[in-house]
Amino acid sequence: MLLLLFTPPVLLIGGLAKRQDWIYWWANWGARNWLRLSGVKVNVTGRELLDAKQAYVFVANHWSYYDAVPLFAYTGRRMGMVGKKELLKAPILGYGMGFVNVIAIDRSNRERAVESIQEATRRLRSGISFGVCPEGTRARPGEMLPFKKGAFHMAVQAGVPVVPMAIKHSDELMGRGTGEAWPGTIEMVMLPPVGTSWVSSDDDLRKLVEQVQGAIMKVLGVEKITPRQPRVTGR
Repeated sequence: MLLLLFTPPVLLIGGLAKRQDWIYWWANWGARNWLRLSGVKVNVTGRELLDAKQAYVFVANHWSYYDAVPLFAYTGRRMGMVGKKELLKAPILGYGMGFVNVIAIDRSNRERAVESIQEATRRLRSGISFGVCPEGTRARPGEMLPFKKGAFHMAVQAGVPVVPMAIKHSDELMGRGTGEAWPGTIEMVMLPPVGTSWVSSDDDLRKLVEQVQGAIMKVLGVEKITPRQPRVTGR
């Protein structure tokens, strides 16, 4: 309700004044206050490992709808996000996402998905960091799905490091399949950035993905990757 109340005038004024920075400030404020009003606190560790002048691709696990807000609002820098196209269907908010570098990917259309990744890469090169949950969908609490490679392609093509990030306890507050939300504290652990300048082949990219996902799994205590379930298609 808070976001729906403030979003329309912010978009109107910011758009007319051509001040995207105003819109971003309000989006950040709204995201933080949504968590606060939900009774959720966010504790961040590892921020001192980052270079304030460096853009990064932040890669995190995905256990809850709560994950996107810490990723967007608690990294200490201006952030864009890459997510599913369904994000844009949210009333009013979906329209506003385009003003704060939220790029939606249509995974059902490979050509459009590639174009979206290319657009995110261009913005990354301009100095805007991006947050991605490369599992592509929420995993069950305590599990982790294989990482998709799009975020890593972005980092390599833009020549920026990847920051592995473990988001803990979000599944306890609003896990997939629970249907409930609870107050509590989310722990967001930033790990040392992983450089990408050495990646020059598909095998190197695979090793990068494995290194980053392995680091996150270690912090979360996840011992193995859960295979994706095949999609059920109509006959």
